Amino acid sequence: MLFPSKIITCLLVLIVCMAAPSESAITCGTVTSTLARCVGYLTNSGPLPSDCCVGVKSLNQMTQTTPDRRQVCECLKSAARDITGLNTDLVATLPTTCGVSVPYPIRFSTNCDTISATV
Repeated sequence: MLFPSKIITCLLVLIVCMAAPSESAITCGTVTSTLARCVGYLTNSGPLPSDCCVGVKSLNQMTQTTPDRRQVCECLKSAARDITGLNTDLVATLPTTCGVSVPYPIRFSTNCDTISATV
């Protein structure tokens, strides 16, 4: 009867692992490299390159879970602190300009912990 107890133990371990809260699979390096082409536009240094909107759309597709969206929010806030001259109006409207609907405001004061993948 030792065999059935091992199966039950394995199943319990599997269930616990599946139920554990997921962490973001997105890194800040991915976020910044995906949106790097937007910096000139967001600092009023140039026109909106099409590659920027490709990056915005790609990042939106990558962030389908709450942990991913929160991670991207934190990464963007951190990166924004290192970029001099960001136009906050352009930053706030970038998703809409690129045809992406984001269910929360894009601001430096946004509390990333309140962001959810569900609308």
